[in-house]
Amino acid sequence: METLKGLKRTAYCAEFDMKNVGQEITVYGWVQRQRDLGNLIFIDLRDRSGIIQLSFNNDTDKEIFEKARSVRSEWVVAAVGTVAERESKNPDIPTGDIEVMVSELRILSKAETPPFVIENSETVGDETTLKYRYLNLRNEKLTKNILMRHKIAKIARDYFYDNDFIEIETPMMIKSTPEGARDYVVPSRIHKGKFYALPQSPQIYKQLCMIAGFDRYIQLARCFRDEDLRADRQPEFTQIDLEMSFIEINDLLEMAEGFIRKLMKETINVELPENFPRMSFEEAMNKYGSDKPDTRFEMLIEDISDWADKTDFVVFKNAIAEGGAVKAIVAKNAAGAYTRKKIDKLTEHAKGIGAKGLAYIRWADEEPNCSFNKFLKEGELASLIEQLGAEKGDVVFIISDKTRKALTIMGALRLIVAKELDIIPEGKWNYLWITEMPFFELDEDSGEWVAAHHPFTMPMEESIQYLDSDKSKVNAQAFDLVLNGCELSSGSMRITNCELQTKMFELLGMSQEEIDAKFGFLVDAYHYASPPHGGMGIGLDRLAMLICGAESLRDVVAFPKVQNASELMSGAPSYVDDVQLQELSLEIIGEEE
Repeated sequence: METLKGLKRTAYCAEFDMKNVGQEITVYGWVQRQRDLGNLIFIDLRDRSGIIQLSFNNDTDKEIFEKARSVRSEWVVAAVGTVAERESKNPDIPTGDIEVMVSELRILSKAETPPFVIENSETVGDETTLKYRYLNLRNEKLTKNILMRHKIAKIARDYFYDNDFIEIETPMMIKSTPEGARDYVVPSRIHKGKFYALPQSPQIYKQLCMIAGFDRYIQLARCFRDEDLRADRQPEFTQIDLEMSFIEINDLLEMAEGFIRKLMKETINVELPENFPRMSFEEAMNKYGSDKPDTRFEMLIEDISDWADKTDFVVFKNAIAEGGAVKAIVAKNAAGAYTRKKIDKLTEHAKGIGAKGLAYIRWADEEPNCSFNKFLKEGELASLIEQLGAEKGDVVFIISDKTRKALTIMGALRLIVAKELDIIPEGKWNYLWITEMPFFELDEDSGEWVAAHHPFTMPMEESIQYLDSDKSKVNAQAFDLVLNGCELSSGSMRITNCELQTKMFELLGMSQEEIDAKFGFLVDAYHYASPPHGGMGIGLDRLAMLICGAESLRDVVAFPKVQNASELMSGAPSYVDDVQLQELSLEIIGEEE
């Protein structure tokens, strides 16, 4: 193989255009395609920026010409030549107006035939592309996604640096503390029988930074949670983590809005409003059936409990008698799409997510067809249709159950129906703050109130009086940032009073002994005075996924895990040998078959 000796890259492949015509340049990269037309040879040379065409003809040195003839896909080459205007232009690529008339070609590395065609890897199964991830990352789409992720990270650092934030790295091996998900644990060789945990977030450490006096902290923090995966979740992820002292909640939201506005403008040239809309948790649940609502389309949830309670339909009446509710959505102009067969399929889906059934009104003909019409008295159906503003051509879907369950199910159906009707507009970026979050949630199985947030979240001042008497009235100084139905960030103001912090631990069922063992160092720190502070973590992976228009986090993570948290390329996780186990005083008592 040849070397680069004496050659220096002029620029990346896609950085050349018509202004470079006549200039001698040097480029490096991978051969995406070679086309041998006899007396003409063309090579599409690819690097991380894109593609440029190398051209060889009768004027090319014969040795160089024959070398070009030998080149195959994915070989690594270096080329020196003169930029010229192309006769047959390609409007589909940035360099489509030019080509390089090659005067020197060096073959730096030869490749075996790849297991798939790089530029068509989208048509290949995940099992293959993830096994050969280093090849799949050469695909233009994935390359652009990774470069966009890099750009997002750079903009984040630039923005927060410009606003006086200090980047502080917090430990990767920490004490295991309850934060809502399972920890990944690391055994200690030196301290037999003891374990570190990988951080679910830098939460405690960034609060300690506030107590230490670093009043503005930023970190692109790696976080780890041992939980089941899905399209927008990986076991390890990155968040743009920040904390601020001497602030009120509005200061924190405004700082985050400034970053998002800068980010959207500098990445995809989208202008966002000066202030993002805000919606209370309760309003979001009642209107959208979700604490991360997609507000790009209407189809709001309506409460029809008062109407339903006056009917003779026992399904509705029983739900209301048990303290529940009856909820409805109106799918405009959906009667043509939602045939009886399609509604039956939607009903099965609803049952699959917890619904007892799905009532409906389908107005396709002159008279509306109502699935529960035989239980209605004269005029009741007309009254409901008028209340909902339904018209001919519409379909009404109705769920009855415990109020929160009915809302959640209807919220999920709202999204399904919108996607099936294709009414979610493209190109809209609806950022939204969800505020006034409940501090506790009622576990319907146990009947116990459990924390909805981490235990360092500050309750609203007016709610503190209800901590012992009525947990349903306790709201948190917490918030979420939502984009098009996807939660991007959670944050809150923090408790800074050691007595209140201890009380919150106790309300979560922790004994004083447990508090001392798990959080004693934090409680001790509060005895030395803490500034008012709050913070948040913005999901870098999810943000990149949405900006890139990707369907999964896998498309914006260089080396992702699959559904069972394994990494197909390297084979992680894997067994370790007995010597390592002995050093760690560990024994495997059960292995996978």
